[in-house]
Amino acid sequence: FSSGNNNARQLENELDLKLVSFSKLCTSYSSSINRDQRTRDSRSDSGSSQDNMLVAMTTELEQLLANLTAVNDKMAEYTNSPGISSHNAALMHTLQRHRDILQDYTHEFHKTKNNFFSLREREDLLGSVHRDIESYKSSSGVNNRKTELFLKEHEHLRSSDRLIDNAISIAMATKENITFQRGMLKSIQTRVTTLANRFPAINSLIQKINLRKRRDSLILGGVIGICTILLLLYTFH
Repeated sequence: FSSGNNNARQLENELDLKLVSFSKLCTSYSSSINRDQRTRDSRSDSGSSQDNMLVAMTTELEQLLANLTAVNDKMAEYTNSPGISSHNAALMHTLQRHRDILQDYTHEFHKTKNNFFSLREREDLLGSVHRDIESYKSSSGVNNRKTELFLKEHEHLRSSDRLIDNAISIAMATKENITFQRGMLKSIQTRVTTLANRFPAINSLIQKINLRKRRDSLILGGVIGICTILLLLYTFH
């Protein structure tokens, strides 16, 4: 079980770094689309390389998640083996923590991947519309009123698309900060739990502190309530 725990931690650290890089690359992909003021065909140069990188990272992250799932499954089999009942509670706590981390990473990966594929599908759709417009203009050779209205509508769609891309970039940046803060809080919580499990005296001290804080809160609330009642009686007397 100790070996599986170490492997799980190593995979979790690697997944954390890869997910941050994956999220930043998706944000860069969205920003590059937003800055591109040329024809949609130009996406085949720089955009194609970013597509390939993102697809490669998607495959790599899927493999890492599969490996972490396999490690967790092996640890689960070990906890169900006979002869380890005395350590079963601590092992189950460790296993559940690894499962929670895996669930969080899987959720973040699918969310970022779906954002990427949505951006790419929307870009491909708008690129197809743009190419149709260019083909129509070149074939007709006449810039009539209908074509002008069509182009204006297309530009309006592109402006809306840029606003959406900006909103997505802000949301992804905010998500990165929240993910980092959540990781820090989980790390602190894990260390505190580990110390409490190793040193029962510390765990008992923490419980006493919490009880005393709760008692002080109740006393303070009671004093405030009595003072409020006395104040009201004095006011309406």
